[in-house]
Amino acid sequence: MIEYLGFSPDVLFLVAGDILLLMISAMMSSSEVAFFSLTPAEIRHIKRGGSVAADAAAKLLDDPDKLLATILVVNNMVNIGTVVLSTQILNSLFNFGNWSFLVHTVIVTFLLLLCGEVLPKVFAQGATLRVALWFAQPLSLLRWLVSPLSFALVKTSNAVSHRVAQRSADISIEDLADAVDMTRTASSEEQRILSGIVNIASREVEQIMRPRMDIVAVEQTMTFDEVRQTITSSGYSRLPVYAESIDNIKGTLFVKDLIEHASRKDDFGWQSLIREPYIVPMHKQITDLLEDFRREKVHMAIVVDEYGATQGLVTMEDILEEVVGEISDESDMDENFYERIDERTYLFDGKTHIVDMLRVLQLDSELFEDVQGRAETIAGLMLEIKRNFLKKGEQITSHSIRFVVTAVEGHRIDKIKVILPQNE
Repeated sequence: MIEYLGFSPDVLFLVAGDILLLMISAMMSSSEVAFFSLTPAEIRHIKRGGSVAADAAAKLLDDPDKLLATILVVNNMVNIGTVVLSTQILNSLFNFGNWSFLVHTVIVTFLLLLCGEVLPKVFAQGATLRVALWFAQPLSLLRWLVSPLSFALVKTSNAVSHRVAQRSADISIEDLADAVDMTRTASSEEQRILSGIVNIASREVEQIMRPRMDIVAVEQTMTFDEVRQTITSSGYSRLPVYAESIDNIKGTLFVKDLIEHASRKDDFGWQSLIREPYIVPMHKQITDLLEDFRREKVHMAIVVDEYGATQGLVTMEDILEEVVGEISDESDMDENFYERIDERTYLFDGKTHIVDMLRVLQLDSELFEDVQGRAETIAGLMLEIKRNFLKKGEQITSHSIRFVVTAVEGHRIDKIKVILPQNE
């Protein structure tokens, strides 16, 4: 049985103290959410100043570790005080008998969670900037009062986090990809760029290089007039230079080096302008190549296999396109790699990347992930599925999409007709 023990004036002081502690607890909880949920724009607004509260908030944000330590120290001290006072109030008013401990635990926990945690945090989440400015000055005072305790807490937590960081420094690409997928505040464009940054960390040069047969190069014995014609027709600013075979790369010719010699006669020795080539293995990581480009101040590399044979060419633009998408300039034709025949039929270049095809067809970017293996192009996808060379007119079907070879050059699939299913 619950026994009412009567009201005593002393209880009023206990209740007033308990309410004050609950208010401080609510302030700490809402401050924690407010300060650590500020957007970059709100932080810039605070740091521009203009008021005492903004200046105080800016100082608090300059040392977030100490701010968090202050909030945690004060909140825990206040919560302990709330538990003690609430228990004393209940004991002064009621006798719960054998159920005393259980009743005290339920009532005090409910009171702390509702008034000191849930309601303040819900409110603060909808008005982060306003709450941060409201409580900036009181928090500054509390930070000074509990500075010895918060200093010890920060030092201890830093030591522990440093040890933990050393043990868990290796973060998998899958973890990073999952983190990007969970980003809700970023726009679709920002999310695509973040995904691109994560993806290049796991990709190799051979996956983004321009293949050997698409390389535009000049032979070392060409006349100056032939070199000029090649430059004019290609539109490129850098061209590989080879001797006898594309496998024997001698250097790189920069078009800008030729500008001052543009009026020279056909017998001009342009070979003297050739620069050293930058050669990389085809299995080099893209991130490593990007660092090499930055360090060596180069923008183009020749890709070779383990036997030294030229397999392709990769530029800085190729790497950037992996992050931000297709980069077009004045010499590029918009979407010139495909032709729409009707609502279900498209004609693609065989060298078109699978991701570009899926983007045009508005299909899932991972549709062929189970069958494409290491293939990057539509032609490569067909070879991967067929496991043999295909002739003109041959077709394969995968995921209800029909691929028909319409043009072949040697062993190279030049044109492919892609036919979507009837219900697409």
